[in-house]
Amino acid sequence: MALTVHAQLSINPSFLSISRTNTKNPTSPIYHLNLLRVTHSITITATPSSMSSRVLSVKSSLIEPDGGSLINLVVPDSERLSREREASELPHVKLTQIDLEWVHVISEGWASPLKGFMREDEYLQSLHFNSMRLKDGSVVNMSLPIVLVIDDEQKAKIGGSSDVGLIGPSGDPVGVLKGIQIYKHNKEERIARTWGTTAPGLPYVEEVINPAGNWLIGGDLEVFKPIKYNDGLDHYRLSPQQLRKEFDKRQADAVFAFQLRNPVHNGHALLMNDTRGRLLEMGYKNPILLLHPLGGYTKADDVPLDVRMEQHSKVLEDGVLDPETTVVAIFPSPMHYAGPTEVQWHAKARINAGANFYIVGRDPAGMSHPTEKRDLYDPDHGKLVLSMAPGLEKLNILPFRVAAYDQKEKKMAFFDPSRPQDFLFISGTKMRTYARNGDNPPDGFMCPGGWRVLVQYYESLQAEETSKPPTVVSV
Repeated sequence: MALTVHAQLSINPSFLSISRTNTKNPTSPIYHLNLLRVTHSITITATPSSMSSRVLSVKSSLIEPDGGSLINLVVPDSERLSREREASELPHVKLTQIDLEWVHVISEGWASPLKGFMREDEYLQSLHFNSMRLKDGSVVNMSLPIVLVIDDEQKAKIGGSSDVGLIGPSGDPVGVLKGIQIYKHNKEERIARTWGTTAPGLPYVEEVINPAGNWLIGGDLEVFKPIKYNDGLDHYRLSPQQLRKEFDKRQADAVFAFQLRNPVHNGHALLMNDTRGRLLEMGYKNPILLLHPLGGYTKADDVPLDVRMEQHSKVLEDGVLDPETTVVAIFPSPMHYAGPTEVQWHAKARINAGANFYIVGRDPAGMSHPTEKRDLYDPDHGKLVLSMAPGLEKLNILPFRVAAYDQKEKKMAFFDPSRPQDFLFISGTKMRTYARNGDNPPDGFMCPGGWRVLVQYYESLQAEETSKPPTVVSV
């Protein structure tokens, strides 16, 4: 098919895919350009003549948030004291640390247009449809239930009150949940539909759901002040509104988001730099990378957030990524490890932050099966689900090109199937094993400064272990 483009913006047809459902075809383009975002009008004439002309439109300013506007649920400073006094008279719910992370997520608008913890109708739509239908009939993606759990004792204390106060893990007042609805927490159904299994050993289930109560409480959220953690990383925790302002300040005409919960190696950097180059070839003038590590709950063997953030800073210091075209920020959501279900949430939240392109890799948000020696999810299903997910039509999905260590060239490179014997695949687990054992990965796998951060972290763990007094076992 020949393409004639009439516009100031030129598009290389090798990067253009009309269909969102042809990802099984290995010869189809890697980059899938969504046709629903509008800024530059581009007329594409296709031959043979039996095919009608199409008008393609490309969004080159910040994407509209779900629901049309960002939710901000933090009360004005002038009203804070009076709201706190009112809340002190209400029955209250004590939040866990992970509950507080969800308050953070909701209050800043990452889940827009959600205005609080889910009531039952919102919960059921999320659980069964991975989406919610708004009053105007439009559909937004909402693949993870965002809920607050209470037990029988808390339910009895709330009684007939229509509002409840929310108390943080340290005992400080956090906010109010208004117009509440209490409904049954069917744990088995929630787990089965979110993870696709009820096998024991799912980290979020064991940490959060199994020990929790049998009731869910939903309502409209008000937060007294922005959530802070005072861990030295709050300056990285930019809200969707702050990120949008930063992208505007940098005059971004495209924003491509990359989520990760592991340290950045040179394969990641190759992918991100290649993506920017391709966006420039498509006609964008200033694509900005949102490097967006997940900052909420993660499982025990993941590298901690503070170590990851230090490692990411070294990647920029060493020039692996360009600080002028990269925004590094923390995404405050807890991690579920729920594969294709969860990756929709990760993509949807980045829409609200202003990203119109989302990079997705192999087995996104996945993990090993907790009881069997296999992956819990098909590694290709995440990107396929994103290409079809309800409510994500306006987001451009960029599937990973597979990168591995090229032993011949001694650097990270895109995998060449014509010489597979030359490539070494280094998984996150293998990378952590290298660092834990004090071994160096192959030259060119990761920038030296970033690697030193990991090695020092694992050395500190080993030092802690050796300094612990021996356990005395009574006979």
